[in-house]
Amino acid sequence: MEDKKVVSFEKKHSKAGDKTQEIEYCSFCKRPNTQVPKMVKGPGVNICSECTLIAVQYLILQDGLMSAEAQKILDLLWGVSKK
Repeated sequence: MEDKKVVSFEKKHSKAGDKTQEIEYCSFCKRPNTQVPKMVKGPGVNICSECTLIAVQYLILQDGLMSAEAQKILDLLWGVSKK
């Protein structure tokens, strides 16, 4: 069974039957995949789900004006519920 915490975009070079979980570190916050919900692994770089959320928030906010649609997206990403 493959580890679902790390999503890899690199070619796999693992041996058949090798089930050891490799520790991967986020290139941004340096936390290991054992301390974050998910990790995306690319060629020479990794990003955890939490740093991805921060990056998306930055990209939305860099224009300076928050639209209602952008606020809805951020609320969904951060799990904010309206009461």
